[in-house]
Amino acid sequence: MAATDDPAYVDHPLLNPGFIERRRYQLELAGTARNAHTLVCLPTGLGKTTVSLLVTADRLDEHGGTALFLAPTKPLVQQHAEFYREALAIPDEEIVVFTGEISPDDRAEAWDDARVVVATPQVVENDLVGSRISLAEVTHLTFDECHRATGDYAYVYIAERYHEDAETPLVTGMSASPGGDEDAILTVCRNLGITEVEVMTEDDADVDEYTHDTSVEWERIELPDEILQIRDALNEVIKDRLQKLKQLGVTNTTQPDVSQKQLNQMRGKLQELMNADKSEGYKGMSTHAEVMKLRRAVELVETQSVESVRRYFERQRNAARSSGASKASQRLVAEPRVREAMKLAESFDGTHPKFSRARILLAQTLGIEGGERVIVFTESRDTAEALTEFLSASFAVEKFVGQGDKESSEGMTQKEQQETLDAFRNGEFEVLVSTSVAEEGLDVPEVDLVCFFEPVPTAIRSIQRKGRTGRQAEGRVVVLLAEDTRDEAYFWISRRREKEMESELRELKSVAGDIESELNPPQGALDAYESAAEGEPEDANGGSTTDAEPSGGSAADAAESDGGTESAAGAQTDGQAGLTDFGATDEEIERARGDENVDGEAGDDEADESDKSDDSEGIVATAGDDADETEIVVDQRELDAAIAKDLSKRDGVRTRLETLAVGDYVLSDRVAVERKSVSDFLDTLLDGERSLFEQIGDLARAYARPVLIVEGDGLYEERNVHPGAIRGALASLAVDFDVSVLRTRDEDDTAELLLTIAEREQGERDRTVSVHGEKSAKTLAEQQEYVVSSIADIGPVTAQSLLQEFGTVEGVMTAREDDLREVDGVGEVTAERIREVVGSDYE
Repeated sequence: MAATDDPAYVDHPLLNPGFIERRRYQLELAGTARNAHTLVCLPTGLGKTTVSLLVTADRLDEHGGTALFLAPTKPLVQQHAEFYREALAIPDEEIVVFTGEISPDDRAEAWDDARVVVATPQVVENDLVGSRISLAEVTHLTFDECHRATGDYAYVYIAERYHEDAETPLVTGMSASPGGDEDAILTVCRNLGITEVEVMTEDDADVDEYTHDTSVEWERIELPDEILQIRDALNEVIKDRLQKLKQLGVTNTTQPDVSQKQLNQMRGKLQELMNADKSEGYKGMSTHAEVMKLRRAVELVETQSVESVRRYFERQRNAARSSGASKASQRLVAEPRVREAMKLAESFDGTHPKFSRARILLAQTLGIEGGERVIVFTESRDTAEALTEFLSASFAVEKFVGQGDKESSEGMTQKEQQETLDAFRNGEFEVLVSTSVAEEGLDVPEVDLVCFFEPVPTAIRSIQRKGRTGRQAEGRVVVLLAEDTRDEAYFWISRRREKEMESELRELKSVAGDIESELNPPQGALDAYESAAEGEPEDANGGSTTDAEPSGGSAADAAESDGGTESAAGAQTDGQAGLTDFGATDEEIERARGDENVDGEAGDDEADESDKSDDSEGIVATAGDDADETEIVVDQRELDAAIAKDLSKRDGVRTRLETLAVGDYVLSDRVAVERKSVSDFLDTLLDGERSLFEQIGDLARAYARPVLIVEGDGLYEERNVHPGAIRGALASLAVDFDVSVLRTRDEDDTAELLLTIAEREQGERDRTVSVHGEKSAKTLAEQQEYVVSSIADIGPVTAQSLLQEFGTVEGVMTAREDDLREVDGVGEVTAERIREVVGSDYE
């Protein structure tokens, strides 16, 4: 960085003068991150975002392009965007925000003109899968709170795409707590393509002058007898349910303080019983669900508030009354001891002692000590609302909760969240009661006290919470702990994990070089690996006998080998049959078309043209300009599976997201695919919200070549459904609906099959992609059959027989029992049941 007239601030062509304070440790970190894919570990509140900003300014100045900054929550995205607009000397309109509240079309349009994009990872993932944006010209990509880059989290997919697509990629990962051990940190680094690790702790001299001590106090709270009575009543029911599970042989304990790990083990054993189609497995799983619900209630009454458990019980009652309620919910609210606990909670007119202790702490901090701001963290949104109401009698208090509505309580919009934080910064109120939404990196203003309403067993969350204080002056953290409750266990877990994390950060600093060595193997080993991956033979000295393929090449891209044969797709093979070698020949296809025309039906081309003309309101799109590109249209709801992400990473494949009226994937103007896992297939076969045949009927009406993919194993074992019924359904789909029913092993297999069909359609058959079709409304006849079939569990065939016999629904309803028995499929029992349902008084 160039010197400036004011040495206290950083001078740079793209930074507003006098804005970024010159801190040596930040400049050192940015210097490393500017030259390599770097993980930056820095305690919360010490300016990780500033480090990334310095790198972004350099990259935009030297390479141009776009900088992409990813943060896990909408409030964080908004905060970072505002910081970048204040710091960077570029127009505000060139720094844009991408969240789910902005339409995909608007995001695609804004992307091309933006110099900095600050976004949640989910929308970027969707835009990449939908081919709305390209990472080719992104010159700097920042992953905030990068410890999330594990498993299926969007960071992992985006990083892979970035390293593949970007012309000059550079990654910066940022976290105050990157993981609990070296393996976890290595996983994050590998998932993000990081090669360098830079760590600063509060022990470093350059950092120490910007930090202050944060004392942590643990205050034990004794619970009153009334609360213990509620807890004990619920624990008795837990013991009873665990005894039932013990009789099934899935547990050896009946103690109500059973750990979550033990409960997970029980669930695994019950799943094994269910897989073996044993009825005790299903019963045991329902009992297990009761235990989980009861444990949650106990946790709420012990560690949160009586009000929160009241609300929880109310939700359970509502769930038990709803249609399709689980047996676990129904048994739970019917259990006498649970009902007694509910009554005790309803009659309790006091407050949880944590409430009064929190009020005393606030009075000391804000009143006696003259403090200005306090944050109270709680795990439960119900408790946040109750605590806000309780404290408002003495202080100026506002709640800060997430946008979701997981607990049936009112959430906050992004705008409301931002307005609340702005008001807190401006001193418009003095106490913020927040759920976990304010934990990760959110720049909540400097506070005098952070009060934990309960211990947090996860070290990452606990450290980040305590990072809200101690930035400008000495801060204080108080954790309220209810004695003889789960708080005790969480206390010890939290203490142990925080010590492990502090030790890990120090160790990480000392072994950063070793980690970098693992992330950067010697070049010779790397070359050998790449050669092996590409299938190249080695000479006697271990070198490749052919010229190296470009990085990222695959066996399919390798040079032609002697004796290879060319498949239909044009790739050379080793003499083994190719993917399309067992497909029907053109002659066979033409013969099939000829047979259809002899029977008086239109050929494919005519049928397709007819479909297009009838579907004037359908969404139609054709493949991209690249003639060699295969396009696959994916329904938005399929993003829960990895198939679309897998396909989007393939060379020569373009995926596009739509909200499809029918089907899950569109592969051409005539081929659309409905994908069902084995479980989904059996669920819809057993008539879920939309029956299987209704969905397939819509698909067959909209596309000339409908396909159903049934994915997974255990079609005849997963549910207690007679194999004959499953075969009958498959036969009906193939014969009555003219649907191709294909089986795949898993999501990878499904992706390969979809791509094979799409390539055949768009390549060999030269067809384009057209999205059309609507869900059909039930015809009058179908609605009449539905009404009749709802009586006494009458099936659709019998319903048709009854309507054919009596002419109308009214005729069926008013028919005499003797006349009903004359209809095929209606016996004495069914006839009696129909008359009982139709003629009995409603009670």
